[in-house]
Amino acid sequence: MKKIAFSVLGLLGLGASVAALLIQLGVPDFSADTPHSPIVYRIIEWAREQSIAHRAAAIAVPTDLADVGRIRRGAGNYEAMCRQCHLAPGTEDSEIRKGLYPPPPNLAKPVIESNSTDARRFWIIKHGVKASGMPAWSKGGMEDGAIWDLTAFLKALPGLSPDEYRQHVETSEGHSHRGMDGQASNQKTEERHEQHHDEKAHAHEDSEQAH
Repeated sequence: MKKIAFSVLGLLGLGASVAALLIQLGVPDFSADTPHSPIVYRIIEWAREQSIAHRAAAIAVPTDLADVGRIRRGAGNYEAMCRQCHLAPGTEDSEIRKGLYPPPPNLAKPVIESNSTDARRFWIIKHGVKASGMPAWSKGGMEDGAIWDLTAFLKALPGLSPDEYRQHVETSEGHSHRGMDGQASNQKTEERHEQHHDEKAHAHEDSEQAH
C-alpha cells in the first residue's frame, strides 16, 4: 500500500515539475485568438459553473423582477454597459465581441430559465468572472438595486424586438448605477432637504414678524 502511495505521489510530483517547466518555457498559449482544447474548455466551464452555483445559492431573489420600472431602468444600463459584448435584438455581432475569448453569450437569445437563473445573473453582474472579460460592476459603484434592475431587464430581453428594445432604452433613465433602492433613498434625502429648507424659511418669517 505504501509503495502505491509513494508511486502516486511520485507521479504527481513529476507532473507538477513538467507543468512548471512548460510554463517557464512559455509553452501555454494565452492569446485570445487561440482557443483552448475542448477538454480544457470543458473543465474550465465546469469549474466556473460549479463555483457560481455554490455562491449564488443563498441569494434571495426579489419578487418584482417583472416590474416595468425595474425593466426600464435596466434597459439604460444594458445599452451603456452590456450591449457591445452581449448584443441586442437584431444584432448578430460586434467589433469587441469578435476579439473576446471565450465569446460572451448573446443575451438577446432565449435561454432555459430555472429557479437559480436570476440569482446567477445577479451574482455574475455584481462579482464578475475571472479571465473572461466580465467585470465586477459593483467595484465600479453599481448598487444592488441597479443590479437587480439589470437582472430584470435580462429576463425580458429575449422577448423584445429591435424596435421594442430601442423604446425601452429611449424611455430609460440612461446609464445610472442607482436602482430602485437607491432612488428611494435619494428621494427620501431630497424630501428631508426640502423639509429642512421649509423649516428654515418658516423660522425666518417668524423672526421677521417678531421684529
